[in-house]
Amino acid sequence: MSKFEKVLLKILSGSSDNNFSYLELRLILLNLGFTERSSGGSHRIFFRNDITEILNIQPNGSKAKPYQVKQVRNIILKYNLSKL
Repeated sequence: MSKFEKVLLKILSGSSDNNFSYLELRLILLNLGFTERSSGGSHRIFFRNDITEILNIQPNGSKAKPYQVKQVRNIILKYNLSKL
């Protein structure tokens, strides 16, 4: 099982939202075909042409913010983006 698959399973399980690293969240989005754009500072904007929502992700130290992990999970489920 690849690192991407392990991280994808972790996000889909919903059991680690408080303990999810920013780099893992970024890995998920990039591997799912999102484009990353910097808006200055630590904010990163992720978008895909076929998805109406735009994700604004900002690290909290080295961790991802729990509500942003939940937003990413909801997008994955809504658009059936999981490749497993």
